[in-house]
Amino acid sequence: MAPKIDSNYYDENPIQVVNEKKILPDAATFPHDENVEGVKVIDCLKKNQVCIDGDIFDLDAFKHPGGDSINIFGGNDVTIFYKMIHPRHSQGHHKKSMIKVGDISGYKCDYKFTSDFERELKAEVFKMVRPGKEFGTPGYLFRVAIYVSFFFACLGTWIFSGSSYWLAFVYGMSAASIGLNVQHDANHGAASRIGWVNDVLGLGANFIGGDKWIWMEKHWTHHAYTNHKDCDPDCLSGEPIAIFNNYPVGHPNRKWYHAFQAFYIIPVLSLYWLSTIVSLEVWDLQDGNATTVGMNFKNDFVSSRAPWAVLSRVLNIYIHIILPFQQHGFTLHALGHIVMFAGAGSLGLGLLFFLSHNFEGADRDPTEITRLTGEPVCWYRAQVETSSTYGGFISGALTGGLNFQVEHHLFPRMCSAWYPFIAPKVREICKKHGVNYTYYPWIWQNMISTLRFINSVGNDSVPSLVLPSKVKNE
Repeated sequence: MAPKIDSNYYDENPIQVVNEKKILPDAATFPHDENVEGVKVIDCLKKNQVCIDGDIFDLDAFKHPGGDSINIFGGNDVTIFYKMIHPRHSQGHHKKSMIKVGDISGYKCDYKFTSDFERELKAEVFKMVRPGKEFGTPGYLFRVAIYVSFFFACLGTWIFSGSSYWLAFVYGMSAASIGLNVQHDANHGAASRIGWVNDVLGLGANFIGGDKWIWMEKHWTHHAYTNHKDCDPDCLSGEPIAIFNNYPVGHPNRKWYHAFQAFYIIPVLSLYWLSTIVSLEVWDLQDGNATTVGMNFKNDFVSSRAPWAVLSRVLNIYIHIILPFQQHGFTLHALGHIVMFAGAGSLGLGLLFFLSHNFEGADRDPTEITRLTGEPVCWYRAQVETSSTYGGFISGALTGGLNFQVEHHLFPRMCSAWYPFIAPKVREICKKHGVNYTYYPWIWQNMISTLRFINSVGNDSVPSLVLPSKVKNE
């Protein structure tokens, strides 16, 4: 079982306050937890603590330069999160400003961050994107202004002039554009180097019916453990209606109807907005899939955001579901407007996220070699081989860079505006190191590959895949 911290430790070693600065007791050492399926659970962590490389740090005594969103992850092992968000930081950089309060003995991570591929990749990309320049460019901020202005114009028309079929479609697509182009970069901390700017733009998720904090819980966990069958919450996001993991025949998660999922997956995606707007997760801001794989978000920071999340959800339900009936009566037209808005927004978002890691040739088990040999795998290689890229600059401007999924997963805190410029160099370095980079010139090619993959998974016919990383763990 996972380790337990002596509940008397902080009673016997109280926190001292000197000149209004918290001085924590001498660092303690705790036994390492046993291996379990899912994200590493470290029970000795308090809700205001995080673990990085086996060291335990106190968040209350740390003022994060990028804003207070870091507190969402209090109570968790954030080793991978920290390294993927801060690729320029040298080994031990965080120790300069964070106060260590303990150790996890025998700590081990499934991923490593010291490969030749990673070093060359970062060296070459950082020649193009200099320190402090990786955030929103003038062109990106101009696009944000256009998307936000158009969204509020649609929202105002919906409220004050009344809904209609054409407005519902345009408004739904506008909502999707906020999800793709505004809140996504912002909630990655990439829209601006100023924390509060990211916080404000990140609330775009709430304006379109979702929730900023739940999104960060799930999406950052997905980025840390992409396609990890036990740790990536997105691997479970379709269940039980559809499966993305290739479960063996007889597995309880595999159902008879999954054999037909390639035919009904797109209609199911059209229900994404509806499933979000009625989700009860907003009451306590605990993402179900993220907590299922082992993440723990029961901390004071998350709890303090719950009332705001509930308020935004209530407003969304009124504006997008109740208001059309008030304007048009209980008619099929009012219902049709709601369905049109929800469907357009759902497909505008869902289809583009759906393509990213579910395609023929995607590595669906990036840590297989770790289970077989005990050796950690290169996190950067895993990001490339679990993701795909399609199109170019225009697709990037329309999708918030989601078409550059490989580049986005390699550098998740880099503004999407940079991805079309670094993509050629990324492909060059991948080829040099034998890393499998999947690129589709057109989105429809990616879509066909995705539907074929979904059909294969549903029918337990996914071909065996041997990637370079499975042979040579650089």
